Amino acid sequence: MWHNLGITPLEALWVVLGAVGIYAAFYLLVRAFGLRALATWSTLDKAVVIALGSLLGRVVLGYTPTLSAGIIGLATLFAMLRLERWCRAKDIRFLSSRPILLMAGSEILPEGLRRARVVEDELYFKLRQAGICNLSEVAAAVLETTGDVTVLRRGQRIDPLLVRRVPNRERIPADLMLPD
Repeated sequence: MWHNLGITPLEALWVVLGAVGIYAAFYLLVRAFGLRALATWSTLDKAVVIALGSLLGRVVLGYTPTLSAGIIGLATLFAMLRLERWCRAKDIRFLSSRPILLMAGSEILPEGLRRARVVEDELYFKLRQAGICNLSEVAAAVLETTGDVTVLRRGQRIDPLLVRRVPNRERIPADLMLPD
């Protein structure tokens, strides 16, 4: 039967181990280089991602890829995604990122920029994209767990529920927040 599938049980185990290993390595590299590594891609970044996909596919499937190995590798990667989602739902912190406060009111927070690995010019770009013409229009800017930057504008007070998981949220001026 295994001969008809084109893969032996040992080869299938190697596919699973390769998929888990490459997933773990990818996760650690994203953590090391920061969420911004995945947020906004240039044309070169997209080309690199295509090349990485090819490389990762060869690592997961081994030297003689078969349909069976492809299905096992794909199923393993989806299982890893499900495991990550489950860990996030259970609030297991070693897998889930936390948002990072980049601006509190019109004040840019250098420690937030450093932690997020965002330079001021990138922040200014995100502010312009949000239609901000003056820093005084900003209530808060947050690097989200997806790597995107959310800009909250002044004008309406912020519901504390929206920033409950944002570290340093107390730095947002009280007059910009709804009372608890």
